[in-house]
Amino acid sequence: MLMKSAITSTYSPTGSRNFFLNLLKKSTTLSHLTQTHAQIILNDFQNDISTITKLTHRLFDLKATSYARHLFLSIPNPDLFLFNVLIKGFSNAHSISLYTHLRKCTHLKPDNFTYAFAIASASTLSDEKVGILLHQHAVVDGYGSDLFVGTAVVDFYLKNWRIDLARKVFDKMPVRDTVSWNSMISGLVRNCCFDDAVWVFERMLKDGGIPLDSTTVAAILPALAELQELTLGMEVQCLAIKLGFHSYVHVLTGFISLYSKCGDIEAAKLLFGEIRRPDLVSYNAMISGYTSNGESECSVRLFKQLLGSGEKVNSSTIVGLIPVFHPFGYLSLTDCIHGFCVKSGILSQPSVSTALTTVYSRLNEIKSARLLFDESLEKTPASWNAMISGYTQNGLTEAAISLFQEMQRSKVSPNPVTVTSILSACAQLGALSLGKWVHSLVKSKNFESNIYVSTALIDMYAKCGGISEARELFDLMVRKNVVTWNAMISGYGLHGQGQDALKLFSEMSHSGVTPNGVTFLSLLYACSHAGLVEEGEKIFQSMIHDYHYKPLPEHYACMVDILGRAGQLEKALKFIKEMPVEPGAAEWGALLGACVIHKDKKIARVASEKLFELDPESVGYYVLLSNLYSVERNYRLAASVRQDVKKRKLAKTPGCTLIEIGETPHVFTSGDQSHPQASAIYAMLEKLIRKMKEAGFQTEIDTALHDVEEEEKELMINVHSEKLAIAFGLIATDPGTEIRIFKNLRVCVDCHTATKFISKITERVIVVRDANRFHHFKDGLCSCGDYW
Repeated sequence: MLMKSAITSTYSPTGSRNFFLNLLKKSTTLSHLTQTHAQIILNDFQNDISTITKLTHRLFDLKATSYARHLFLSIPNPDLFLFNVLIKGFSNAHSISLYTHLRKCTHLKPDNFTYAFAIASASTLSDEKVGILLHQHAVVDGYGSDLFVGTAVVDFYLKNWRIDLARKVFDKMPVRDTVSWNSMISGLVRNCCFDDAVWVFERMLKDGGIPLDSTTVAAILPALAELQELTLGMEVQCLAIKLGFHSYVHVLTGFISLYSKCGDIEAAKLLFGEIRRPDLVSYNAMISGYTSNGESECSVRLFKQLLGSGEKVNSSTIVGLIPVFHPFGYLSLTDCIHGFCVKSGILSQPSVSTALTTVYSRLNEIKSARLLFDESLEKTPASWNAMISGYTQNGLTEAAISLFQEMQRSKVSPNPVTVTSILSACAQLGALSLGKWVHSLVKSKNFESNIYVSTALIDMYAKCGGISEARELFDLMVRKNVVTWNAMISGYGLHGQGQDALKLFSEMSHSGVTPNGVTFLSLLYACSHAGLVEEGEKIFQSMIHDYHYKPLPEHYACMVDILGRAGQLEKALKFIKEMPVEPGAAEWGALLGACVIHKDKKIARVASEKLFELDPESVGYYVLLSNLYSVERNYRLAASVRQDVKKRKLAKTPGCTLIEIGETPHVFTSGDQSHPQASAIYAMLEKLIRKMKEAGFQTEIDTALHDVEEEEKELMINVHSEKLAIAFGLIATDPGTEIRIFKNLRVCVDCHTATKFISKITERVIVVRDANRFHHFKDGLCSCGDYW
C-alpha cells in the first residue's frame, strides 16, 4: 500500500522515464516491483528499453528469475544491454541459450560484457566444452586480450580444474587488475594448489603497481593455513594492518582460521574477541577452530551460545562442529550431531552428510558411513570422494575401487580429489592396470598440472613396481612440494635403491624445499633396506642437530631396524636403552625382527618380554618368536608360543598373493585349490620344483612352524601363495613377459630362494612386492642382494 500511495501521490501525467528509474531503484520487495511494473504499463513505458532493463535487473536482484524471463520475452526488440543483463542474471544454461539466440537470431553482436557473463555462466555447467567454445568465440571476435573477459576465462578454467589453461590465459593477459589477481589466487586455493597460490600472491606484491584489497588478503589466508605458514601469515597480517584492512570482519575471520589451523587457538580467540558483532561466518570459523585443535568441548559450548542468541545456524556451522580432524573419542558427539542434523533437516545439505561420512570413516564406523552415503539424496563429487577415501584409509581397497567404478557409471565426473584417492587404493592393492587406466583419465581431464594428482601417480607407480615410470613423472613436474619429494624418496626405499634415495635427498636440499618427518623416515627406511648403516646414522643425527626435528617412535624404530638388519644387535639394544624417551612396541618389534633374521635367542627373549608387556594382543610378535624357535629346532618352545596365541584367541593374518593378468586380479592363499585352473597351476609348480632341484635348489624347511616330518614340511612350503601366483603367471602370460605379484606379508626365505631359481630357469623377470619392499628377480639374482 505504501508503494501504491507513493506512486499515486508523486506521479503526474508528465512523469518521465527518470521517475520510474528512481522508483525501481527504491523498490525493496517483489510486491513493490510488480506494482511499479503495472504503473509502467499504464503510462506506456512497457517498451522503453532503459526502464524495462532496470526492472529486469531489479527482478534478478530479488531472485525473481521466472518473472524476468517472461518480461524479456515481451520485448519486441531488446538491445545488447538487456541481453547482457539477462545472461548475467540467469548464470546457468539459460544464459547460454540466450547467447546462442543473440548470435543466431538478431543483428546484435556480443561485446566483452556478453562474453564475460556467458563464460561465467558456463562455469555452472557440467560440460566444460561450452566454456572453451565461448572462449574461442571471444578470441575470434577480438576480445581475447580484454581484461574483463580474461578474468572470467581464468575463473572458468579454475572452476573446471584446468589449472594449466588458467595459467596460460592469466600470463598472456596484457593488463591485470586487482580482481584478476584475486581470481587467480582464490581459484588456485579452491583447487588445493596452495603453494602456487602463495607464489602468485608474491608475484602480485613484487609487481608493485597492483593495489591489494581486503579480498586479496582474505583469499591468500586459506592457502597459508593449509601450508601451516604461520610466519608468512603474520607478515600478511602486518600488511593488512598497514593497509587498513585488519579490522574488516571477513579479514579477521580469515586470520581466525589461519591461527586455528596453525595450532595457535589462543591467538584465534583474541582475534574473535576483537570483532564487536561477530557474524555467523565468524562464529563458524571459531567453532571450526576449536574443533580442529581437539577442543570439541569449547566448540560445543560456543555452538550452544550461538543457538541461544537466536541465530540460525547453517551447514558450515555444523561442518565446523563435526570432529573430522580429531575424531577419536568423539563417536557419541558425532552421533549427537547426526541426530541434531536429522531433526533440523540440515542433513540434506551435501557438505554436512559428507563431513559425517568422513568422520564415521575415520572412526572405522565404515557401515555407518556407507549407510549415510547411500541415504544422501544429492551425491556431490565431494560425497563420492569422502566414501572412496574412507574405504581407502580403512584398507578396503577393493570396495574403494568398486565405488569408483559405480561413480563412473553414475556419470559423475571425477575431480583431482577423486583421482588422488583412487590412485592411493591402486597403490595399496598393487592394481597397476587400473592405475594406468586412471593415469589415462588424468591425461584426458588435464589434471597432470595438479601437484597432488602428479604426486599420487608417482606414489602409485612406485608402489606397483614401476619405479622408472615414477621417476619419469617426477622429472616432468615443474613444481614439487615436500610430499612429491617424499613420494619419490620413499619409492626408492621400497625398491631397495638406498643410494638413489640419498642422492635425491641431496637434490631436495639444494632445491630449497624443507624436509619434514616423513622425509627422514623415508630416508631411514631406504638405508635400512639397502644396508647403509653409516649413512642411516648420519641422516638420523642430521635430522636432530641440523634440522632440529624431534624424532618420533617411527624414526627410532627405523634406526633400530638399520642396526639390527646389519647384524649389530648389541648396538641396537644399546640404542634402545639410551633413547631419551621410553621405547615402545615399534622399537622392540624392530629388534625382535632382526633377532629372527640373525637367530639371536638371547636378545630375542629380552625384546619379546617387553613386547608381550607393551602389546600383548599383537599376534605378529608371537609369530616371530615362534619362527625363531622353529629355526633353532626347538619345537617345544615354538609349540608353547603357539599355545599362548590360542589361549589369547589371537589370529594370524593369513598370507595371500595377488597377480593381475590383463585387467583381472587373481588372489591365491597357501595351498589354494579354488582357482579354475588349479590343476594346471599345480602341474606347473611340480614341473618347476623338479627343474629347480636339478639346478641345486633345496627347500628351506626351518621356518615351517609345525613339528612334523621333513617331507610334510617341504610339501607345506611348496604351496605357499607366492609360488602358486608365479606358477599361474607362467601359464597365463607369453614367454618373456615380466611377472608382477603382490604379497601381503614378508616373503619367506624359501619362496625368496625359489623365485631366484624360477627367474633363471624360465628366463623371466619376476617382480615381488611384499609387506616390506620390492624384490626384482632376474637371472637367478634378486635386487635386494638377499638383504631384506
